[in-house]
Amino acid sequence: MTQVCVIGIYVPNMKDAIHFYTTVLGFEVNKEYSSKIVTLVHGDLPIVLEEKENHAFNAVNHSSGVVLALKTEDIEQTVNHLKEHNVNFIIEEPTPCPPGKYISFRDPFGNTLEYLQFD
Repeated sequence: MTQVCVIGIYVPNMKDAIHFYTTVLGFEVNKEYSSKIVTLVHGDLPIVLEEKENHAFNAVNHSSGVVLALKTEDIEQTVNHLKEHNVNFIIEEPTPCPPGKYISFRDPFGNTLEYLQFD
């Protein structure tokens, strides 16, 4: 199974985030899925910015503003593979999102990971 990483970053303000990542870090806007979800690229490195109110690390639920998302071409097959390995799902059913579909789960250390299938 070939995997490509996609880094998701939660931000409190999309306009400011796009300005920072494009002007300061040299990313380019690849696609705007909505006013709250934008894909940027820098060479082969894609990131997805998502505007959310609660974007900072939260010690209670162990969430942070950065999520490692792995790209998959077949999310159903990926779910089955993860089930075979008894992963701790957060969102087990492929769920629609502006770029496509995603699932969410925790690694053995409590870190949140996602698989994303682009439409």
